Amino acid sequence: MAGEILVGTCGFCLAQKKYYATFPVIEIQQTFYHPPADQHVQKWRQAAPSDFEFTLKAFQAITHPPQSPTWRRSRLSADERKQAGSFRDTPVVRQAWETTRRLANILRATIVVFQCPPRFAASDEHLHQIRWFFRWAERDRLKFGLEVRHPSWTDDLLRALCRELELIHVVDPFVRRSVTPALKYYRLHGIGGYDYQYSDAELRQLLGWCQGRRIYCMFNNTYMLEDALRFRQLLGHAL
Repeated sequence: MAGEILVGTCGFCLAQKKYYATFPVIEIQQTFYHPPADQHVQKWRQAAPSDFEFTLKAFQAITHPPQSPTWRRSRLSADERKQAGSFRDTPVVRQAWETTRRLANILRATIVVFQCPPRFAASDEHLHQIRWFFRWAERDRLKFGLEVRHPSWTDDLLRALCRELELIHVVDPFVRRSVTPALKYYRLHGIGGYDYQYSDAELRQLLGWCQGRRIYCMFNNTYMLEDALRFRQLLGHAL
Protein backbone atom coordinates (compact mmCIF):
# COMPACT_ATOMS: atom_id res chain seq x y z
CA MET A 1 0.00 0.00 0.00
CA ALA A 2 1.52 3.34 -1.06
CA GLY A 3 1.87 6.00 1.60
CA GLU A 4 3.03 9.57 1.13
CA ILE A 5 5.19 9.94 -2.00
CA LEU A 6 7.42 13.01 -2.16
CA VAL A 7 8.95 13.93 -5.52
CA GLY A 8 11.90 16.28 -5.93
CA THR A 9 15.34 16.65 -7.47
CA CYS A 10 18.92 16.53 -6.28
CA GLY A 11 19.77 20.21 -6.61
CA PHE A 12 17.88 23.23 -7.90
CA CYS A 13 16.78 22.64 -11.50
CA LEU A 14 14.61 25.75 -11.54
CA ALA A 15 14.85 29.25 -10.12
CA GLN A 16 14.35 28.86 -6.37
CA LYS A 17 10.98 30.61 -6.15
CA LYS A 18 9.59 28.49 -8.98
CA TYR A 19 11.08 25.32 -7.53
CA TYR A 20 9.44 25.91 -4.16
CA ALA A 21 6.10 26.39 -5.90
CA THR A 22 6.52 23.21 -7.95
CA PHE A 23 8.01 20.57 -5.64
CA PRO A 24 7.64 19.75 -1.93
CA VAL A 25 11.24 18.69 -1.30
CA ILE A 26 14.82 19.16 -2.51
CA GLU A 27 18.10 17.39 -1.78
CA ILE A 28 20.88 19.97 -1.42
CA GLN A 29 24.05 18.95 -3.27
CA GLN A 30 26.43 21.83 -2.54
CA THR A 31 26.98 20.49 0.97
CA PHE A 32 28.75 17.47 -0.52
CA TYR A 33 31.45 19.21 -2.57
CA HIS A 34 32.24 22.08 -0.23
CA PRO A 35 29.74 23.33 2.34
CA PRO A 36 28.33 26.80 1.56
CA ALA A 37 28.36 29.64 4.04
CA ASP A 38 25.74 29.62 6.78
CA GLN A 39 24.23 32.86 5.47
CA HIS A 40 23.73 31.36 2.02
CA VAL A 41 21.95 28.33 3.46
CA GLN A 42 19.81 30.55 5.70
CA LYS A 43 18.56 32.39 2.60
CA TRP A 44 17.36 29.11 1.10
CA ARG A 45 15.38 28.33 4.25
CA GLN A 46 13.95 31.82 4.59
CA ALA A 47 12.80 31.90 0.95
CA ALA A 48 11.06 28.52 1.18
CA PRO A 49 7.52 27.93 2.45
CA SER A 50 7.37 26.80 6.06
CA ASP A 51 6.23 23.30 5.08
CA PHE A 52 8.86 22.84 2.36
CA GLU A 53 11.25 19.96 3.12
CA PHE A 54 15.02 19.97 2.74
CA THR A 55 17.27 16.95 2.71
CA LEU A 56 20.98 17.20 2.08
CA LYS A 57 24.02 15.23 1.04
CA ALA A 58 26.72 14.97 3.73
CA PHE A 59 30.09 16.63 3.14
CA GLN A 60 32.35 14.27 1.21
CA ALA A 61 35.11 14.59 3.82
CA ILE A 62 33.09 12.04 5.81
CA THR A 63 32.72 9.47 3.04
CA HIS A 64 35.21 10.00 0.21
CA PRO A 65 38.98 9.30 0.45
CA PRO A 66 41.52 11.76 -0.99
CA GLN A 67 41.88 9.75 -4.23
CA SER A 68 38.26 10.40 -5.18
CA PRO A 69 37.81 12.60 -8.31
CA THR A 70 35.05 14.51 -6.49
CA TRP A 71 37.73 16.36 -4.50
CA ARG A 72 38.52 18.51 -7.55
CA ARG A 73 35.73 20.86 -6.47
CA SER A 74 36.78 21.11 -2.81
CA ARG A 75 38.84 23.78 -1.09
CA LEU A 76 40.36 21.54 1.60
CA SER A 77 44.13 21.40 1.67
CA ALA A 78 46.06 18.28 0.63
CA ASP A 79 46.94 17.59 4.27
CA GLU A 80 43.30 17.83 5.32
CA ARG A 81 42.22 15.52 2.51
CA LYS A 82 44.62 12.86 3.79
CA GLN A 83 42.42 12.60 6.90
CA ALA A 84 39.18 12.45 4.93
CA GLY A 85 36.85 9.65 3.98
CA SER A 86 35.58 6.19 4.91
CA PHE A 87 33.93 7.40 8.16
CA ARG A 88 37.34 7.33 9.87
CA ASP A 89 37.95 8.71 13.34
CA THR A 90 39.96 11.81 12.38
CA PRO A 91 39.64 15.52 13.20
CA VAL A 92 38.68 16.24 9.58
CA VAL A 93 35.83 13.71 9.59
CA ARG A 94 34.57 14.94 12.95
CA GLN A 95 34.63 18.55 11.78
CA ALA A 96 32.95 17.57 8.51
CA TRP A 97 30.04 16.10 10.44
CA GLU A 98 29.71 19.13 12.71
CA THR A 99 29.60 21.35 9.60
CA THR A 100 27.02 19.13 7.89
CA ARG A 101 24.94 19.00 11.06
CA ARG A 102 25.02 22.78 11.51
CA LEU A 103 23.83 23.38 7.93
CA ALA A 104 21.13 20.72 8.32
CA ASN A 105 19.86 22.50 11.43
CA ILE A 106 19.77 25.85 9.63
CA LEU A 107 17.71 24.28 6.85
CA ARG A 108 15.55 22.37 9.33
CA ALA A 109 16.40 19.38 7.17
CA THR A 110 14.84 15.99 7.80
CA ILE A 111 17.38 13.58 6.25
CA VAL A 112 21.13 13.57 5.66
CA VAL A 113 22.28 11.25 2.87
CA PHE A 114 25.71 9.66 3.23
CA GLN A 115 26.69 8.51 -0.25
CA CYS A 116 29.70 6.20 -0.30
CA PRO A 117 32.06 5.94 -3.27
CA PRO A 118 31.54 2.98 -5.63
CA ARG A 119 34.71 1.25 -4.36
CA PHE A 120 33.66 1.42 -0.70
CA ALA A 121 33.35 -2.31 0.00
CA ALA A 122 31.81 -4.12 2.95
CA SER A 123 35.14 -4.94 4.58
CA ASP A 124 35.55 -5.53 8.31
CA GLU A 125 37.45 -2.24 8.53
CA HIS A 126 34.71 -0.27 6.82
CA LEU A 127 32.00 -1.88 8.93
CA HIS A 128 33.91 -0.95 12.08
CA GLN A 129 34.27 2.65 10.89
CA ILE A 130 30.60 2.94 9.92
CA ARG A 131 29.52 1.64 13.32
CA TRP A 132 31.84 4.07 15.08
CA PHE A 133 30.62 7.05 13.07
CA PHE A 134 26.87 6.46 13.30
CA ARG A 135 27.07 5.77 17.02
CA TRP A 136 29.16 8.89 17.63
CA ALA A 137 27.53 11.45 15.32
CA GLU A 138 24.82 13.42 17.09
CA ARG A 139 21.62 13.38 15.08
CA ASP A 140 19.39 15.89 16.82
CA ARG A 141 16.10 15.22 14.98
CA LEU A 142 17.75 14.11 11.76
CA LYS A 143 17.33 10.78 10.03
CA PHE A 144 20.42 9.26 8.42
CA GLY A 145 20.39 7.64 4.98
CA LEU A 146 23.20 5.38 3.74
CA GLU A 147 23.84 4.85 0.03
CA VAL A 148 26.40 2.12 -0.71
CA ARG A 149 27.11 0.94 -4.27
CA HIS A 150 29.71 -1.82 -4.05
CA PRO A 151 28.25 -5.31 -4.74
CA SER A 152 29.74 -6.71 -1.51
CA TRP A 153 26.96 -5.02 0.47
CA THR A 154 24.38 -7.79 0.53
CA ASP A 155 20.74 -7.26 1.43
CA ASP A 156 21.08 -9.33 4.60
CA LEU A 157 24.09 -7.31 5.77
CA LEU A 158 22.44 -3.98 4.98
CA ARG A 159 19.16 -4.98 6.59
CA ALA A 160 20.93 -5.87 9.83
CA LEU A 161 23.13 -2.77 9.74
CA CYS A 162 20.24 -0.39 9.07
CA ARG A 163 18.27 -1.93 11.92
CA GLU A 164 21.25 -1.77 14.29
CA LEU A 165 22.20 1.84 13.49
CA GLU A 166 18.71 3.18 12.65
CA LEU A 167 19.56 4.03 9.04
CA ILE A 168 17.51 4.49 5.90
CA HIS A 169 18.76 2.42 2.97
CA VAL A 170 19.20 4.91 0.12
CA VAL A 171 19.02 3.26 -3.31
CA ASP A 172 18.47 3.72 -7.00
CA PRO A 173 15.47 1.37 -7.36
CA PHE A 174 16.48 0.46 -10.92
CA VAL A 175 19.70 -0.98 -9.45
CA ARG A 176 18.47 -2.72 -6.29
CA ARG A 177 15.57 -2.92 -3.83
CA SER A 178 15.42 -1.05 -0.54
CA VAL A 179 15.86 -3.06 2.67
CA THR A 180 14.10 -0.42 4.81
CA PRO A 181 10.52 -0.83 3.56
CA ALA A 182 8.67 1.57 5.87
CA LEU A 183 10.63 4.63 4.74
CA LYS A 184 12.16 4.53 1.26
CA TYR A 185 14.59 7.07 -0.18
CA TYR A 186 15.11 6.65 -3.93
CA ARG A 187 17.87 8.51 -5.76
CA LEU A 188 17.31 8.12 -9.50
CA HIS A 189 20.69 8.46 -11.22
CA GLY A 190 19.63 7.44 -14.73
CA ILE A 191 19.82 3.91 -16.08
CA GLY A 192 23.40 3.45 -17.23
CA GLY A 193 24.39 7.08 -16.69
CA TYR A 194 23.48 10.64 -15.76
CA ASP A 195 22.33 11.62 -19.30
CA TYR A 196 19.49 9.11 -19.27
CA GLN A 197 15.82 10.07 -19.59
CA TYR A 198 13.26 7.71 -18.10
CA SER A 199 10.53 6.29 -20.33
CA ASP A 200 6.85 6.38 -19.39
CA ALA A 201 6.97 2.64 -18.78
CA GLU A 202 9.91 3.03 -16.41
CA LEU A 203 8.14 5.77 -14.48
CA ARG A 204 5.12 3.49 -14.13
CA GLN A 205 7.47 0.79 -12.87
CA LEU A 206 8.87 3.26 -10.33
CA LEU A 207 5.35 4.03 -9.15
CA GLY A 208 4.81 0.33 -8.55
CA TRP A 209 7.85 0.29 -6.23
CA CYS A 210 6.51 3.17 -4.14
CA GLN A 211 5.16 1.04 -1.31
CA GLY A 212 5.60 2.08 2.33
CA ARG A 213 4.60 4.79 4.78
CA ARG A 214 6.78 7.50 3.22
CA ILE A 215 8.69 7.39 -0.07
CA TYR A 216 11.11 9.97 -1.47
CA CYS A 217 11.70 9.93 -5.24
CA MET A 218 14.65 12.23 -5.89
CA PHE A 219 15.74 12.57 -9.51
CA ASN A 220 19.45 13.06 -10.13
CA ASN A 221 19.89 12.87 -13.90
CA THR A 222 20.24 15.33 -16.78
CA TYR A 223 16.47 15.29 -17.35
CA MET A 224 15.65 15.52 -13.65
CA LEU A 225 13.15 18.35 -14.09
CA GLU A 226 11.28 16.77 -16.98
CA ASP A 227 11.25 13.31 -15.39
CA ALA A 228 10.18 14.58 -11.96
CA LEU A 229 7.31 16.56 -13.50
CA ARG A 230 6.20 13.58 -15.60
CA PHE A 231 6.34 11.34 -12.55
CA ARG A 232 4.27 13.77 -10.50
CA GLN A 233 1.69 13.86 -13.30
CA LEU A 234 1.61 10.07 -13.36
CA LEU A 235 1.24 10.03 -9.59
CA GLY A 236 -1.67 12.47 -9.78
CA HIS A 237 -3.48 10.23 -12.25
CA ALA A 238 -2.91 7.21 -10.01
CA LEU A 239 -4.48 8.80 -6.92
